[in-house]
Amino acid sequence: MSNATVLPLLEPEVVSCCPPLTERPLNAEEAERTAKMFKALGDPVRLRLFSAVASHEGGEACVCDISDVGVSQPTVSHHLKKLKEAGLLSSERRGTWVYYRVEPAVLAAMGALLTQAAAA
Repeated sequence: MSNATVLPLLEPEVVSCCPPLTERPLNAEEAERTAKMFKALGDPVRLRLFSAVASHEGGEACVCDISDVGVSQPTVSHHLKKLKEAGLLSSERRGTWVYYRVEPAVLAAMGALLTQAAAA
């Protein structure tokens, strides 16, 4: 006999950063938030790290698996911190390693921002 309780799966809350650029002009707050995300991705090392995490099997990556981007470990940590501050990654420490994952809905929200609104 098991004491296990089955819990329902919850869909992550999807919070889009902004409307598609073709829908309406961004307000100041939306532009600030969006610029922060794209500025963080504007560095080649950060873009490589973000891509490594996003494409990693299981949707998350240990820092030990993604740190080979041609810069020192302290520099990798700095860039990962900037990606977290921009809201693009989240992290969890497990023992001595830190695991990173792309925030739920970030890729979809960024893609939607750049996608043309559907033709009516």
